Amino acid sequence: MSTPRSLEIPDGVDNGRLVTSRGEFATLEASPPGWEPADADSAVLLLPGWTGSKEDFLALLLPLAAAGRRVVAVDQRGQYETPGPDDASAYTLAELGLDVVALARSLNAGSVHLVGHSFGGLVARAAVLADPKVFTSATLLCSGPAGMPGPQADLLRLMVEAIPSQGLAAVYAAKRELERMNGLADPPAEIEAFLERRFCANHPVSLTEITRQLVDAPDQVDELAAVGVSTLVAYGANDDGWAIDQQRTMAERLGAPRAVISEAGHSPAVDQPEATARLLEEFWTAVVSGQAQPVGNNAP
Repeated sequence: MSTPRSLEIPDGVDNGRLVTSRGEFATLEASPPGWEPADADSAVLLLPGWTGSKEDFLALLLPLAAAGRRVVAVDQRGQYETPGPDDASAYTLAELGLDVVALARSLNAGSVHLVGHSFGGLVARAAVLADPKVFTSATLLCSGPAGMPGPQADLLRLMVEAIPSQGLAAVYAAKRELERMNGLADPPAEIEAFLERRFCANHPVSLTEITRQLVDAPDQVDELAAVGVSTLVAYGANDDGWAIDQQRTMAERLGAPRAVISEAGHSPAVDQPEATARLLEEFWTAVVSGQAQPVGNNAP
């Protein structure tokens, strides 16, 4: 889960909804003055991770728009301010990926640059596999080759069992207590209230199924490599989600460039938004020019 530093929506960012063939999605969006759908390769779609939301990208929107791009961050199906159905089968990675294809098409801007953070990276992969023609590039930001392993997976499995029986409010309270026991400092009161409100606004079936897939997602790295969409693997130097060596190996298997964002953890868009925006812009420019190599630190 990302913890935004601020919830202020700056001038130039619109809070709205995007209508697609698969329903309406809550969005935060920024565009440069005079942007037109005909501006090739200039639209960007940002997908948040598990228990996240469009607000996780607030600090990225204006820097990317300043580079001449229409930038749209979304709440995925059943996530925060986007409604979702009660049917568990609506939340498979394949279905969520088709949502992203519909979102990209609704931008009416040709192929788009796709960024998926954490669980959003697994969804981004599913979207590219579903229809690679829709995407100019894909960035897997602090994501992994398959479901999340290790002790975190054990906690996530407990949550899968607890949500239907205890409800979101009780699960959130237990989650926060565990985080405090592990030394995580409380954010400012306004942010804490938002985190609780956001968590509890998720559709419980959506959060249950997304949590299940965050553990059980299959490895489809080879399938992604085969479709030929330019891909970047990027992560914070202190990422504590998927292991760094897993992300490094994933980049090697994809034949993809890899970039490390200094002084950032699992949420570089929050920790280092300017550096993250600069890295993305360099990658996208390289892709369009045919170089597909970002400028960044690949050491770790």
